[in-house]
Amino acid sequence: MTASAALGVLPEWNLADLYAGPDAPEFKADMDRGEADARAFAARYRGKLATLSGAELAQALKEYEALSDLLGRTGSYAQLYYVGDTTDPARGKFYGDVNARMTDIYALLLFFELELNRIDDAALNASMQVPALAHYRPWIENLRMEKPYQLDDRIEELFLEKSQTGAMAFNRLFDETIAGLRFVVDGEDLALEPTLNLMVSPDEARRRAGAEALGKTFKENLRVFTLITNTLAKDKEISDRWRGFKDIADARHLSNRVEPEVVAALVESTSRAYPRLSHRYYKMKAKWLGKPKLMYWDRNAPLPAEDNREVPWAEARDLVLSAYRSFAPEMASIAQTFFDKRWIDAPTRPGKAPGAFAHPTVPSAHPYVLVNYMGKTRDVMTLAHELGHGVHQVLAARQGALMASTPLTLAETASVFGEMLTFQALLKQTTDPKKRKALLASKVEDMINTVVRQIAFYSFERRLHTARKSGELTPDQISAIWLEVQGESLGDSIEIGPGYETFWAYIPHFIHSPFYVYAYAFGDCLVNSLYARYRESAQGFQDKYFEMLKAGGTKHHSDLLRPFGLNAADPTFWDKGLSVISGMIDELEAMES
Repeated sequence: MTASAALGVLPEWNLADLYAGPDAPEFKADMDRGEADARAFAARYRGKLATLSGAELAQALKEYEALSDLLGRTGSYAQLYYVGDTTDPARGKFYGDVNARMTDIYALLLFFELELNRIDDAALNASMQVPALAHYRPWIENLRMEKPYQLDDRIEELFLEKSQTGAMAFNRLFDETIAGLRFVVDGEDLALEPTLNLMVSPDEARRRAGAEALGKTFKENLRVFTLITNTLAKDKEISDRWRGFKDIADARHLSNRVEPEVVAALVESTSRAYPRLSHRYYKMKAKWLGKPKLMYWDRNAPLPAEDNREVPWAEARDLVLSAYRSFAPEMASIAQTFFDKRWIDAPTRPGKAPGAFAHPTVPSAHPYVLVNYMGKTRDVMTLAHELGHGVHQVLAARQGALMASTPLTLAETASVFGEMLTFQALLKQTTDPKKRKALLASKVEDMINTVVRQIAFYSFERRLHTARKSGELTPDQISAIWLEVQGESLGDSIEIGPGYETFWAYIPHFIHSPFYVYAYAFGDCLVNSLYARYRESAQGFQDKYFEMLKAGGTKHHSDLLRPFGLNAADPTFWDKGLSVISGMIDELEAMES
């Protein structure tokens, strides 16, 4: 536990539920057992899958699932231990060594999915008449979707092994570079998270100082970030070309199990809505702050009536749990466990990974949540968001190691819904008109950041990866693409001054998961529609919602949304979600009159 005078006691996660430490005998034993079991599995099944009966194939899948859980446990521990301090050389070595050995073990298992996909469709369908194999039908059908893009076994093995010195190495370089950066603000050396936090300070001088410190340090390190970005974009282009993906984002769409035309409709609808969303809102905000235009460091500035006090951890916990409980006691009960059993790492620390995430680990264990809690209202919302992920992961775990994982588009649904519940709870208890307006404006900003900003990020990635095909990009070229896209999405009510051109450098999604970002907009618009259904008729909604979360990765988004009368393939679906944001801006405009 870490104590703060203003925030109270902040929990640090207890990873002992996985392993007592990196040198724990149990960790070594599980790694050894994982390797031995993988070798035995390969000896037993390689080259034989097509000859197995349905019952025998089901047994093979059951063994494969058990191996996935065992190896996932060791891999999860290595990652969670590492992100606690990415600047610690000992942790870095441990993480690197574990990843290297895990890659060797997975190379032994690589044959299984490739060989399973080479079984004739008719023969496999006949085998799935066996109930034990039919249980895995959703996973098998998902796997079959990847069949056109799979390569020869030896090439797949080469791709896997070379990832250690390719994408994985540059991801780690990014993480350790970001964690090691320091930003000088008024003579004080700050890490990334506290510096970004200055951008929501009520003091404009502090916002400007923070923004300028960010720009200065990013510029000093821009050659490294440019090299990382160029290398990973080229690495992806090579992989896509070999596998036969036609569009630069097709691999992401496939992994998300979402049709490209559905994403295209989301992007088109959001881009078309920029003037009535972000452009209109920031024009109002400039007026509220008494400025002809906002400077880029004013974008997330609090309004004069906004509650800027530091929210103690205990209060944030109670607020989120109360909001969850008002929707469904079971939801609050699951979330409560994260606090009671220290499944959350909350304080900022030197070297700790920035941002926030929920890691599902494996079904035989439980998820963990990382936040960098500094007491802002946005931090409370982030906590609600990540706990939404956590609840979802707990509920989906019953699907087992192969089918618990949810495509990213739907994975954001529970998190954004948790945020919405918490916001509505805050709004309900706020009676002062000025504070209510500030709270509503804050929610609009969060939604703009989740929808408009993330679609702008997606557009930036598309243009960057497209340009990279013609050759390596200079820092100035990447920055020009960034400024172009940001100008389109933010509108002319925000002055994008010197320094902001470098802000693309710190966005981790561009590095770790290209084209991930549209999942946030997908989730936000989807939740707007879901919440509207909830408000229309709460009876029976909770049961359908929990069934959706419990499904994990066993159902397509169309099947999960059908009970709610929603269809993401409908071209008008996204306009409905965006209209919720537009309606809140209408409400803010009405408060002006």
